[in-house]
Amino acid sequence: MSKKSAKIAGLIAACQGGDLDAHYLGYFECFNQECFYEAHDVLEELWLADRRGPNGDFYKGLIQLAGAFVHLQKQRLRPAAALLKLARDNLDSYPRLHQRLDVAAVLTLISDWLDRLETGGFSLNPLTSTTAPKLALQSGT
Repeated sequence: MSKKSAKIAGLIAACQGGDLDAHYLGYFECFNQECFYEAHDVLEELWLADRRGPNGDFYKGLIQLAGAFVHLQKQRLRPAAALLKLARDNLDSYPRLHQRLDVAAVLTLISDWLDRLETGGFSLNPLTSTTAPKLALQSGT
């Protein structure tokens, strides 16, 4: 087990045994704690196994969303906007509710953050004046 795999195993340990993959659940745990790099890493393992499958672009879009916030944390505003656009493009083809995620709400979130970056002329980082978003899954059935 690599150091990265061991770290990911630690991050998803509390997410084991649910009705959704622990990597997927771990992504939301990390994202909502503003550990965006870790969210990216956690979901990347799942994406690598399914990147050509039906959820490949879905996972990729979520990874890109987390990556955009990594860039915002590092004051890289244009790369953040580029990743937000890629995330939007990858998530756009999925139904409104997919894997218990309100994709429509995520697309709105992406549009809002893109608008904030563009309105600020890519010189004002909205993450410095606005709380980072939280992502929530719908209850299972």
